[in-house]
Amino acid sequence: MSSWRDLIPGAERASFDALALGIELRQREAYDPARWEARAVVPVTPRLLARRQDDLQLVARPLVRGARDAWIRADATWDTVRRSSGRFDPAQVRWFAELHALAQAMRTTGPFAAPGDTIALDTVESPLLWPHLAAAAELGIPLTAMHAQQSVRLAAGAEARVAIDAEVGGALRLSADVSLDGAPVAAAHVRPLGGSGIFAFALDRDPVPIVLAPVAMPAPLPALLGTDGVEIPRTDAGEFLAEAYPRLARRAPLSVGAGVPAPPAPRPTLEVTVGYTDDDVSYRLEWVYPGSLRFAYDGEDPDAGRLGGAPAADVDPALAERDARAEAQIGERFETAWMAASDLPVVGRARLLDADAAAFTTRVLPAVDVVDEVRVRTSGTVPTFRELRGDPHLRITAVESVDRDWFDLGIVVTIDGRAIPFGTLFSALSRGRTRIKLSDGAWFSLAHPSLQRLRDLLDEAAALDEWETGPRLPRTHLALWAEFEDLADQSEAAVQWRGLARALHDVDQVPAVSTPPDFRAVLRPYQREGLSWLALLHGHRLGGILADDMGLGKTLQLLALIAHTRARGDERPWLVVAPTSVLPTWRDEAARFAPGLRVSVVEATAVRRERTVAAIASAADVVIASYGIVRADAAEFAAPHWSGVVLDEAQFVKNPATRIHRAIAGLSTDAVFAATGTPIENGLDDLWALLSLTAPGLFPSILQFREDYTRAIEQLPTDQPTALSAAAASAHRDKTLARLRRRVRPFLLRRTKDVVASDLPPKQEQEIVVPLAPAHQEVYDRVLQRERQKVLGLLEDLDRQRFIVFRSLTLLRMLALAPGLVDERDAHLGSAKLDVLLDRLVEVAAEGHRALVFSQFTSFLDLAAERLDAAGLAYAHLDGSTARRGEVVEGFREGDAPVFLISLKAGGFGLTLVEAEYVFLLDPWWNPAAENQAVDRAHRIGQTRSVFVYRLIAAGSVEEKVRALQRRKAALFDAVIDDGEAFAASLDADDIRSLLGP
Repeated sequence: MSSWRDLIPGAERASFDALALGIELRQREAYDPARWEARAVVPVTPRLLARRQDDLQLVARPLVRGARDAWIRADATWDTVRRSSGRFDPAQVRWFAELHALAQAMRTTGPFAAPGDTIALDTVESPLLWPHLAAAAELGIPLTAMHAQQSVRLAAGAEARVAIDAEVGGALRLSADVSLDGAPVAAAHVRPLGGSGIFAFALDRDPVPIVLAPVAMPAPLPALLGTDGVEIPRTDAGEFLAEAYPRLARRAPLSVGAGVPAPPAPRPTLEVTVGYTDDDVSYRLEWVYPGSLRFAYDGEDPDAGRLGGAPAADVDPALAERDARAEAQIGERFETAWMAASDLPVVGRARLLDADAAAFTTRVLPAVDVVDEVRVRTSGTVPTFRELRGDPHLRITAVESVDRDWFDLGIVVTIDGRAIPFGTLFSALSRGRTRIKLSDGAWFSLAHPSLQRLRDLLDEAAALDEWETGPRLPRTHLALWAEFEDLADQSEAAVQWRGLARALHDVDQVPAVSTPPDFRAVLRPYQREGLSWLALLHGHRLGGILADDMGLGKTLQLLALIAHTRARGDERPWLVVAPTSVLPTWRDEAARFAPGLRVSVVEATAVRRERTVAAIASAADVVIASYGIVRADAAEFAAPHWSGVVLDEAQFVKNPATRIHRAIAGLSTDAVFAATGTPIENGLDDLWALLSLTAPGLFPSILQFREDYTRAIEQLPTDQPTALSAAAASAHRDKTLARLRRRVRPFLLRRTKDVVASDLPPKQEQEIVVPLAPAHQEVYDRVLQRERQKVLGLLEDLDRQRFIVFRSLTLLRMLALAPGLVDERDAHLGSAKLDVLLDRLVEVAAEGHRALVFSQFTSFLDLAAERLDAAGLAYAHLDGSTARRGEVVEGFREGDAPVFLISLKAGGFGLTLVEAEYVFLLDPWWNPAAENQAVDRAHRIGQTRSVFVYRLIAAGSVEEKVRALQRRKAALFDAVIDDGEAFAASLDADDIRSLLGP
């Protein structure tokens, strides 16, 4: 840093020494053979220039202003200007440095080198010279002549053409036609300045005017400057016009005189050079012009990379020879014909093998050979290729396998009477190939729809098992076999499997099974159909999911199945696994409807039992145990071979990572039946978990199931970025959903209450929106803002922060019920919901009716109990801490208490409470299935009165958003199990944002 002025913008030195670019036209002295010393180079004067105009050179150097205000050399060399420190304007210094760099880096060898501190401008090849010279004026750098008898200027514009004129006698003359600023200039007084400009001079002026101008200088213009032109003798004129003239017309602008024909427009030919070696073929595409000019085709070369515009090694490198428009026209026709004939990519050169070589020879070459201006040249012996064009004929068989749970598939494909080896076909299909060539040269395309569908089915079958000896299917994959049958022209299945497939194709076709003797219940028609379906599956050692709505008698149908198997002579015991609270129900229902069955309830784990499970099973027809006991004593329960296993409230095993799921999977049994009204609670993984127990082998891999089904079905349409992609995603989702339903249908039976509407009384549902008191609303809004800011910052990593997020949501849900649940200091604010509830319950009791009251929060039920005590209303109370659950339930059923307070978790299943006809849901839960189960405690078979359901929703709270979320979850269940559109199932970050949104 040389001065403080350099530190502060605007405080620079007020002035710098001025610089100019001096330009001088020089000439080497005439050659004198009598002199041995080098010829001198001197500035051009009018007198010297008039004598001769050869050996000219244009040089430049920096100049400074002298004492008399003239531009002089002084000490202004290129080096001193570059090394100046504060003497010259930095912008001007950079300009001179860049000009010097252009002259040094891009110079060519001229007739002689520039002496001393000058640079030879006329040898600078870079086109950057011209914008650089034009910028000098903006920087205050004048262009000036270094000699008093010369002047210099830049022209505003210039044009240069090759002139072709006819001469007397039939000869032609080529010359340069040059103009500067619109005025013609004699070509003899013009010289090239590098490869992108010219300089011109005049002979009859003093000082000598020197004009510099940028202009395109394609060959042969540089060679014609400084001359009167070149004569083409009459004897060569024909050859010139036929061969060189078209090339010249594409290379340089022309000025054609009278008597000279307009230049022709020669068309290129696209040449396909093909060489055969054995069964392989190689080809190359080239553009061929008159005069043997060749250029590589603009395509992808797998060996040499991009060929676009790159000339072949043996051609003229001047790309101006090419007619881009003609190439585009011919190339478009060529590629259209190629692509219509085959899916082989159009590349500049390639070596093709096997089926690709056959497709190229039999399809591509005949198609392109008839295209105008395309020529095919071949060498070598063309192999005998024959395309099989007939439709594939498929014959598929399924035979009993050594493994009793699998069937081996036999697949024979015939095309044009030719049997295709399955190994070859399967290998090609699995690798995504588009065609196959057989050993005798015959080949065929794999693009036929039936072959593509065969590939999809084989891929799905292969995902079920690691094939060792060939394709096979598990017995559970009846729907997949049906699709194989639909595809095949002929099919044969094992007798047993065909009968089962036909029977399970539709529920109406299931062979009817009569109610077992001594079974003390009259089954309704739909229950008889359920028994027949269960019996059919069990008879073929298959399980299933009985997903009837709550209250339609799933327990009764499964007890009938057990009695049916005993009546048919199967003496092996059954295992019923159920929640602890439901064990008495199974025991009592069995005693009531099938008293002939010996029932044993395992109520303690092994450490507290005197007998083993095997011993208990040997003396029982039905063993009943809780999920907790089966999980704890998994090894003991795995010892007997059960005739069948019933999983009541099977949502308890929806997580395949739990010990109870693994314990059930380890049981030895012919079939597992899951009884649940909610086979899908949170997502499709729930369904997979149940099917992995009831129909093992149907979807072996959870990861593959998610890839094939979950991703498409649980994707929201709004996730798509455009309308087109949204439509495509919707179509894919619908197709995937339909395929999942077909796969699942034989193993899932669901009937809604609509099928028994005549057997059930009406159910009326009403949503009561309860406004919060002003003080309550103020507390809620304050906490909402605090929790919203906290939660929204955690959603980017929801998996890790899920506990914190749900704790905040639970806090808001409790606050919407009663502030006192969150902070005892706010207990005086009361609860608007309890006010509404108490008013309704007083009215219900006064009219002699009874009501069930459900809540997720036992603490809120406690507050409700306090209000009932204060009002003098009797009630029963059931939650997870209740010690004698059965006694409490019976006490309500047989007593006179008008109200039953029940926690949703403790009383959402396994209870029949038809004594009540009013149901109050105090707070919504994420999953509507849980609420529906609660309602079904009263609205079920056995109810004789209308049921009234009231949902209490706190206005302006998170509860309103939970209701919206419930509707989305219900839609997923309907889409897969019943009907309708599929929506996202899991509670994700977007769900939480909507819950906390305004």
